Amino acid sequence: MARDDELIGSDRNEQGQFVRNGGQRCMECPLERLPGLHQPLSDVRRWIAAFREGEMRFGRGEQVWAQGTRPPYLYTVLSGVLMRTRLLEDGRRQIVNFMFPGDFIGLQGALDGEISHSVEAMTNVALCAFARGRFFELAAQQPQLSFDLTWLAAHEEAALEEHIVSLGQRNARERMVALAVFLVQRGIDTGLAPDGVLQLTVTQSQIADMLGLSLVHTNRSLQALRRLALVDWTLTSIRIPNMAEARRFARLDSPSPAPRPYI
Repeated sequence: MARDDELIGSDRNEQGQFVRNGGQRCMECPLERLPGLHQPLSDVRRWIAAFREGEMRFGRGEQVWAQGTRPPYLYTVLSGVLMRTRLLEDGRRQIVNFMFPGDFIGLQGALDGEISHSVEAMTNVALCAFARGRFFELAAQQPQLSFDLTWLAAHEEAALEEHIVSLGQRNARERMVALAVFLVQRGIDTGLAPDGVLQLTVTQSQIADMLGLSLVHTNRSLQALRRLALVDWTLTSIRIPNMAEARRFARLDSPSPAPRPYI
């Protein structure tokens, strides 16, 4: 993470670093180069640039926001990977999903007020920040932006539906393969896995929290998948030797060829 004296007009929160009117400019957005995304139209991009507040940067392990709070910003992920979690009162945790470059986060809080989940950086991340109070003004003035938000929300719903199917119907090995396919495919689409190997630290505890498994069951299943040459999942990387075979094993549909919009 950059130091305060390396940035112009930066404000520091308890965690993360806000770069007001700094960082990447909209016309130099790093998301433009990613193979699985398509950029906004030029007139929409001008509106986005006018509403954009700056960048928020977090280091690995830092919390973007906590469950039950009212964050002042909505974000587009510019770089890095984050995870969304939900805590029960007794401390048990469910990892709900993972977010990659181009993903839009905070829409639920913009509608409901309080955020129902926490978001944590799994790597160093940069987020494009929009003031929550002004965002729907932007959406109302730009129908294409409203359509893109609807598209993103619909695909988020489809991803959560797939996760519910895993929790309810897939066995442990199938769940792990389905999760690995999701993560590696998102990595390929967002330039984080150009060679098909996603370099991402995911602990066995996090896998267990995502898939509703015990640590013992998680460890045994990972070893079995490695022996079957379906998924080679280490602490710091995920490699799938044959994506088509992995999809068949987990009973997954083919990925959508349509590139994702981003805000």
